[in-house]
Amino acid sequence: MDSTLAPKLAFVLKALSMSRGQLASELGVDKSAVGRWITGAATPSPHNLAQLTARVRARVDGFTTLDWERDVAGIAGVIGVAPPGMARSSVAGGLRLPLMEESLATSRLRGGAYEGFYRTTRPYAQRPGKFVHDQIMLRRDETGFLRMRMFAGGTQVEGWVMLMQNQLFTVASELTSGAFVSAIINGVNTQTAGMLDGIILFCALDPGWTPTATAAIFECTRPLSGDRDADDAHFDALRSEPFESPDGAVPEAIRAHLVRDIGPAAFAHGGDWLLSMPLSRSMSRGRGD
Repeated sequence: MDSTLAPKLAFVLKALSMSRGQLASELGVDKSAVGRWITGAATPSPHNLAQLTARVRARVDGFTTLDWERDVAGIAGVIGVAPPGMARSSVAGGLRLPLMEESLATSRLRGGAYEGFYRTTRPYAQRPGKFVHDQIMLRRDETGFLRMRMFAGGTQVEGWVMLMQNQLFTVASELTSGAFVSAIINGVNTQTAGMLDGIILFCALDPGWTPTATAAIFECTRPLSGDRDADDAHFDALRSEPFESPDGAVPEAIRAHLVRDIGPAAFAHGGDWLLSMPLSRSMSRGRGD
């Protein structure tokens, strides 16, 4: 590997939202070693380079050690992001959609209310009657938009959360199997969010990748510390948290909020025609601190 690895590695880590601490933990090396690779003071051994490539390949299908021989623009093409210096929109991921600038302005004004760590509670798609918990970190990036990272039972999800009016609109990628995930979440009018609720749309991990929608609760478990590396390390540690909720652990009020009969039969008896999360029944609220 030539001496140009340092800027390429720094670019890849930024593009994939990986911290030095996260990479060091995954490779089983000291964080200072990763720092020396990024500054060019040292280069990875062949073994560490192979392991590093494997970590990137887990997030970018088909990435190989030969890709490190490309220039930064070439690597950007393999990863699927804009190279440094290329003109790009200031909005999330360069997407040019109506209302994105308005959303960015809202995110810059109100995004801090939603930064932090969250634990979801939602029905388990593959196991009727069971509930699961995802671990989420929301943090504004250099554009001002909220970036989302989520661990969900061995899968990894990354994307953006865009604010509009009093709701959060999520567009994300499920990196493990390759699919998109979206959500619409009720927001809060308080300084900080304590609990949010909304609806998630995703592909179930069954043979047919069944399109699935579910109601979900998002409980803020901890604010950001302000130290990005420390926050990344805390989020990585959440991988070990249980995914499936024990029987009886979800309070009945939460169960009733998340799981209800919908459709023509339910509607005829005063229930819901469609799966929805109206503000009149929303559990979104501030932290109160």
